[in-house]
Amino acid sequence: MHIFETIFRNGIVANHDGVKEADIGVQNGRIAALGDLSRAADETMVDCKGLHVLPGVIDTQVHFREPGLTHKEDLESGSRGAVLGGVTGVFEMPNTNPLTTTREAFDAKIAAGTNRMHCDFAFYVGGTHENVSELRELEKLPGCAGIKVFMGSSTGSLLVQDDDGVEAILSAITRRAAFHSEDEYMLEERKDLRIPGDPSSHPVWRSPEVALNCTKRLVALARKTGKRIHVLHISTGEEIAFLADHKDVASVEVTPHHLTLDDTSYARLGTFVQMNPPIRDKSHQDKIWAGVSSGVADILGSDHAPHTLQEKQHPYPMSHSGMTGVQTLVPTMLNHVNAGKLSLERFVDMTSHGPNRLFGIVRKGRIAVGYDADLTIVDLKRRKTITNDWIASRAGWTPYDGITVTGWPVGAIVRGHRVMWQGELVTPGIGQPMLFSEALTG
Repeated sequence: MHIFETIFRNGIVANHDGVKEADIGVQNGRIAALGDLSRAADETMVDCKGLHVLPGVIDTQVHFREPGLTHKEDLESGSRGAVLGGVTGVFEMPNTNPLTTTREAFDAKIAAGTNRMHCDFAFYVGGTHENVSELRELEKLPGCAGIKVFMGSSTGSLLVQDDDGVEAILSAITRRAAFHSEDEYMLEERKDLRIPGDPSSHPVWRSPEVALNCTKRLVALARKTGKRIHVLHISTGEEIAFLADHKDVASVEVTPHHLTLDDTSYARLGTFVQMNPPIRDKSHQDKIWAGVSSGVADILGSDHAPHTLQEKQHPYPMSHSGMTGVQTLVPTMLNHVNAGKLSLERFVDMTSHGPNRLFGIVRKGRIAVGYDADLTIVDLKRRKTITNDWIASRAGWTPYDGITVTGWPVGAIVRGHRVMWQGELVTPGIGQPMLFSEALTG
């Protein structure tokens, strides 16, 4: 009789070979067996009857604000929100203070996250004009998700708005690089279109053309250098149509907020729905959904970017752009699954298999023998109302406050450990850096 540390019994497993009832046996933090394990012995049995067991959800775009901006988030609070929302892994962004653009800053973040964060993690290194010569070494560091470049919507050395600067970065690296694609030159020219006190003018200033023009420039540079790019938080229908013709070099991220909120939300939420790139009208949202259905969109990222209530309440345009999202990704998207907007298998593809495929995450993104026992366990039938009180972020608010959804995270399992179960944290921080197949010799 085979003995496992833990068996997750009676769950409905949603994986690359379909949706079916199966037990999952765990040994040494990894999946050791799949199928009918009713005859096996175990130290711990977790009954998942009536629940769906998904590969651990990986949110590939979060801003946890540490170091330097910890009044609104830190690695502990951000990852606590992640696991409470059923997310077992995150890629975190480099716009911290100091910026994550050096070996020293990167190593400090890895040390700060290890055995303190509640989920596993990887950190992006920011690509700048100044650190180009070091990027090939930095992108191969253990725990590095790759290079992130801001072509718009940033300040200081983290802003690389010129084609020569982006080309130099792409020429220096070998891994897929992630981009915030908004044309900074156009944003500067169009600043007068912002109407003081009216956040609904935000998508007028940051127009679809601002995004599309930058994405066209970016794809041309990817072709010129022969490198792979990942275009973050697509907000326009035009970009979905354009990128469909460039899937050989470009992968595509979409966000829950661009799929859920539209320009009618400004009347209710004001600056609390202010994002970069912005929430747009329903015609763009419909085309982004079409990109999900057609497969042009590869993955979902929350772009969790918390700001305090005070920072959001500044009059527009002094108000900060960004919202919480890591904790609400699973429930908002499961609500869309229940509404028939996408299948459960497609959700799994965009939050587990997709990140594994695009970034070469080692042993994550599948329920398969030999993989880490990272599981997101959900109740597809549970109806709950999202509230600000539930949000673990130091920011303490969500644009979905008061919204009732169907589909809820019940458990977050990280390498076989029940980190979150039924809304409670049950294991202290055990987070470890993720490994990547393109950086195993880093």
